[in-house]
Amino acid sequence: MTEQTEKAARTEGTGRAEGTGRPEGAARTGGAGQAAETGQAEEAGRSEGAGQSEKPFLYVVVCAAGIAVDVSKLITAAQERNWAVGVIATPVAAGFFDTAAVEAQTGRPIRSAWRAPGDPRPFPAPDAIVVAPATFNTINKWAAGTADTLALGTLCEAYGLGVPIAVLPCVGEALTAHPAYAASLERLRGMGVRFGDPYAGDEGADGGRPEFRWERALELLPPRGGEG
Repeated sequence: MTEQTEKAARTEGTGRAEGTGRPEGAARTGGAGQAAETGQAEEAGRSEGAGQSEKPFLYVVVCAAGIAVDVSKLITAAQERNWAVGVIATPVAAGFFDTAAVEAQTGRPIRSAWRAPGDPRPFPAPDAIVVAPATFNTINKWAAGTADTLALGTLCEAYGLGVPIAVLPCVGEALTAHPAYAASLERLRGMGVRFGDPYAGDEGADGGRPEFRWERALELLPPRGGEG
């Protein structure tokens, strides 16, 4: 399966979701070139100005689902909770939301590709990661340890770094029946990843769709220092 298959996510709803425990502080995995590129491994990667770096930094990983058009709601909620935010999009997802508006909102470029050697790291290391919306394709590839995009490489490396991760799946009911999906959820839960509630995204009788609770992703993250 390739990342381009996320185009199918335009019609995706959500998957099964379970709350999980805090990510384990597992040992750092092997030093692949892609993993080192993600900008998470070293504190030296912090290239932010003094004012920005004072805030904890949240990576928002966006996948290709229709609900991604409203990702600015998650960014607003995170900023209201004193997070600085950087957005990483899967290659297809960048066409699902207003990238210019999101870059203006975060004050940082959206990342979707590996940076060139010698280029400065645009984001500091993450204090936490939110994946929303998370598609069938991304969840399965992540659980399998596939790191063929910046988004997936970032997620795979985060486990070895002990970075807490919260996920809001957006997977259609037909896809959730696939046995690979249940196995992927089980593996990721075992890695400490926290999942939000199911979201089918199907239209109701009135043509509307149920609310996607973006704020839930932030609620799933463990409390930061000074929080109750």
